[in-house]
Amino acid sequence: MVIVLSGRTARRKLFVMNSVLIFLLLFVGVPLIELYFLIKVGSQIGAFSTIFLTIFTALLGGGMVRAQGFATLSRVREAMDHGEVPAFEMMEGAVLLICGLLLLLPGFVTDVVGFIFLVPPVRRWLLTAGLQGRGIMGPTGSRSDQSPPRHETRVIEGEFQREDEKD
Repeated sequence: MVIVLSGRTARRKLFVMNSVLIFLLLFVGVPLIELYFLIKVGSQIGAFSTIFLTIFTALLGGGMVRAQGFATLSRVREAMDHGEVPAFEMMEGAVLLICGLLLLLPGFVTDVVGFIFLVPPVRRWLLTAGLQGRGIMGPTGSRSDQSPPRHETRVIEGEFQREDEKD
């Protein structure tokens, strides 16, 4: 007996298989890699130094995420004051949230990835590249080309007379 899957069913099955693979990679592979590097670093510099270094990177990263989060919040407010949609800034805020999570997890690999995304030019470049790759942002790469034009107040001069105040 041969079962032929339609295109839609095959795509769904492939999506489920990819989701399981990503789940295994995130929740099994990353902790194993972190554990490997924690053991390697611990054998070189000692257990207490490794624990101290892990706590230090979490505190340092948390402070940096907090500072950059407030800077992003001020850019969001500034864009909204100008009547623009702060979509890119909101995405930066989401990336900063993920950075904070990565930096709070114990381990050196997640810390390296978190610190890489904390560098604003790198974060903006990676966001822009990701948006362009998905066809969401144009190939110009500049955010200003994607924002809506600012609407200035138009004034039309003229005279008027109210109909209910006729002499």
